[in-house]
Amino acid sequence: MRAASALASVVPPRTRGRSMSEAPWLTIVGLGEDGPEGLPAASLAALEAAEIVMGPPRHLALLPGSGAERIAWPVPFAEGIARLIALRGRRVAVLASGDPFWFGAGAVLARRLAPGEWRALPGVSSFSLAAARLGWALERTLCFGLHAAPLARLRPHLAPGQRAIVLLRDGAAVRTLADYLCAEGFGASGMTVMEALGGPRERLTMARADALPARAFGHPVCVAVEVEGAGRVLPLVSGREDDWFASDGQMTRRPVRALTLSALAPRPGEHLWDIGGGSGSIAIEWLLSHGSLSATSIEPRPDRAARIAQNAARLGVDRLTVVTGAAPDALADLAPPEAVFVGGGLDAALLDWLARHLPGTTRIVANAVTLETEALLLEARARMGGDLLRIDLAEAAPLGSRTGWTPARPIVQWRLAP
Repeated sequence: MRAASALASVVPPRTRGRSMSEAPWLTIVGLGEDGPEGLPAASLAALEAAEIVMGPPRHLALLPGSGAERIAWPVPFAEGIARLIALRGRRVAVLASGDPFWFGAGAVLARRLAPGEWRALPGVSSFSLAAARLGWALERTLCFGLHAAPLARLRPHLAPGQRAIVLLRDGAAVRTLADYLCAEGFGASGMTVMEALGGPRERLTMARADALPARAFGHPVCVAVEVEGAGRVLPLVSGREDDWFASDGQMTRRPVRALTLSALAPRPGEHLWDIGGGSGSIAIEWLLSHGSLSATSIEPRPDRAARIAQNAARLGVDRLTVVTGAAPDALADLAPPEAVFVGGGLDAALLDWLARHLPGTTRIVANAVTLETEALLLEARARMGGDLLRIDLAEAAPLGSRTGWTPARPIVQWRLAP
């Protein structure tokens, strides 16, 4: 009865109560480097019952011979999905590393299948194994799956005292990670390289990033990092220093950027249109505020559009789409956003387009510097409502032998927040 209850807990609700002939045809089995010895009874039973076992060659090699047909998952990964779906109706087990739903293949497969077609039997994740080896509290440790993602995703989190466990695509990427940490000024970081974690081939190597041994590391591999060094730390709040962003001078400056992000008020899961992106600083700071956010930056000049993409990549945000084109024409085929910022190209035609095409719940923030664009915002407020804010800033600067205030051009900000 206990085994039956455990099995029911992993079968999707829509399949419960169905006959065995209607049970899910696919079982996703999480497998560790210790092979079948580390599998629970339910996973072993699923492999025993399978007509076909499909997985990467490394995983297949961990299993003893059986009567099941074996299919090696092809490279690239996407080609294996169609081959798997073609097996629908047969009893199939797919092998995945550890927990398939933590930076694994599980979510990718689940998106392509109906809920009643599959069940999952997760194993112990590499993150859990690594934390257990080091005695780290996993809930206070950053976890990254960087098999196919850039190392720059680490950049917002590089600060002395931070701990991270990083899954890498292969042994060569260990050296690349060490070089990246050194290039960013964190060469003093401690690295614990863990090869074949949890299996008989397990090997741990501890070194500083700037003193990594000159040898090859084997796959599978993960690295635990304790960040140390004098590298520059990216602040957590909006209004970061201007020099974080490469620019030709077309950029919303730090104090105004902080006020603008406050007005945009990003919320989890939302999408932003950054119209007239310039350096991309608004869209990038929007993305840095939460990992679930996304953004599209619309910029008419190709050189600036390329610079926006470079700034985003360097600061570790890859949820930014850059569209080269002028608004409103470049907006026509875009999915509607929850928030819009107009930092460049503001004119009556654009405001009219936004009023006619966006849902009534969309938040709009626009900044004006010239009297002409200020007049547009005054008219927009009279017609659509919203709030106006005049921003007058001055910076201390030399004045002869003394110091005085040098005022910046005043900015008028219109915020529509239904």
